[in-house]
Amino acid sequence: MKKINYFILSFLLFVSVVANAQPFQIGHTQITYTDPARSSRSIQTEIYYPTTTAGTSVPVSAGTFPVIVFGHGFVMTWDAYQNIWEDLVPQGYIVAFPRTEGSISPVHAEFGKDLAFLVTKLQSESATNAASLFYNHINNKSAIMGHSMGGGSSFLAAASNTAITTMVTFAAANTTPSSIAASANVSVPTLVFSGQNDCVAPPVDHQIKMYDSCGATCKTFISIKGAAHCEFANSNFNCTFGESTCSPTPTITRTQQQDATSDFLKLWLEYYLKDMCNSWNVFNDSLAISPRITHNQSCTISNPVITQVGAVLTSTAATTYQWYFNGAVIPGAVLS
Repeated sequence: MKKINYFILSFLLFVSVVANAQPFQIGHTQITYTDPARSSRSIQTEIYYPTTTAGTSVPVSAGTFPVIVFGHGFVMTWDAYQNIWEDLVPQGYIVAFPRTEGSISPVHAEFGKDLAFLVTKLQSESATNAASLFYNHINNKSAIMGHSMGGGSSFLAAASNTAITTMVTFAAANTTPSSIAASANVSVPTLVFSGQNDCVAPPVDHQIKMYDSCGATCKTFISIKGAAHCEFANSNFNCTFGESTCSPTPTITRTQQQDATSDFLKLWLEYYLKDMCNSWNVFNDSLAISPRITHNQSCTISNPVITQVGAVLTSTAATTYQWYFNGAVIPGAVLS
């Protein structure tokens, strides 16, 4: 139980400014990081981040933001995922895309390690490197995400990894070593997106097996009706060519598929990366009523119970306590 004087917190409610009231502009920079644990492996990375004025290497907006590391698909490049960074950065996320393992013979294990490394590296840069563009701008919330090969590699990155907050995959394809096997060692909350008409990585052979094997105590599987493999990203020649050689084909447009994905993705990230409790309720309500998807879920999250006696508020036990005003997070108003 936690007791807090109501009158003290009243002051915070009135003086706090909600940092994410307006969408941010998009900044971009390219940085090559070096992983000393892997023979100084170079990881060229494209990073998109919130700013007040769009541009290259412009200052990051005031405040701290969650970091998302996104893995690309097989022989796909980071710029195929413009839909991802244009959707998320204005909402207050930093999104990083490693450009490694883009050849015809990628090493999936190394790609998974790249994804995990970048989360730790970017958070370390924020905490310790005063010369970094991101110094004091990245908080302790993070996600690993990926599409196709990058989705499978995300399972490799998240296996036995409790440093990240959550994982999200899109049309994840099984990897070598097996992401299906690795999923049993994933414990962080996991959201698996699948296209019902995916003929490149058919759900029954890939995403469903990953979801069923996943060891997370909270996991959700969303199949978008009529959706296909490549349409989670923007148009890409290599992906489209591969998709043209198999069937079934999509029965909804790329825009419709991305819109459905975005609606659920943003609610999931708001809950796990921004502590917006109501987003969890809306997410689950949408799962139940949306005609665009089918779903499966294995997840139990108890809403807190708050009682008031005079000037004292008492909450059921939790790891941390985040205060809100009119449904929005009060920056810095966190107790532990």
